Amino acid sequence: MKNWLRRIRGAVSTGLTWAIGWAVAGVLIGVASKLLPGLPWESFFEVFDAPLPAMAIPGFFGGVFFSMVLRIAGRRRRFRDLSLPLFAAWGAVGGLLLTLFPFFLVAVGLASREGSDIGAGQIIAVIGPTFILLGAVSASVSLMLA
Repeated sequence: MKNWLRRIRGAVSTGLTWAIGWAVAGVLIGVASKLLPGLPWESFFEVFDAPLPAMAIPGFFGGVFFSMVLRIAGRRRRFRDLSLPLFAAWGAVGGLLLTLFPFFLVAVGLASREGSDIGAGQIIAVIGPTFILLGAVSASVSLMLA
C-alpha cells in the first residue's frame, strides 16, 4: 500500500511541476504571438481558446501520463541509466496520450463533442504537435533536474 501511495504522490508531483512549466509556456506562446504576428498562431488559438496560463491543466495531465509511461517503460532502470533522448521520447508519448485522451473520453461516453465546430483532425493537427513537443521538453527538463 505504501508503494502505491508513493507512486501516486510521484505522479501528482510530476503533474504539478509540469503544470507550472506549461503555464509559463502558454504565456510565452501568447507573448510570441503578439511580438511575431506573421507566424501561424491563429490555428492554435482557434483550437485552444482558453486563457494561455490555462495550459497548466493539460500540463498537469501530461505529467501524470508521462509518469505512467515512465513507470511502464522504465520500470527496471535507474535514472542514471536513462538517456536524455529516451526520456524525451517517453515525454513525447505522454504528450501523444494527452492529445488522444479527450477522444477516449468521448468514445466511452464521459464527454461530448456537441457544440464544437472544430473537426477532430484539426484538433489533432494543431494541439498534437504542441503537446508532444512540450511533453518531450518537460521530460528532458525533469531528467536534468533529477
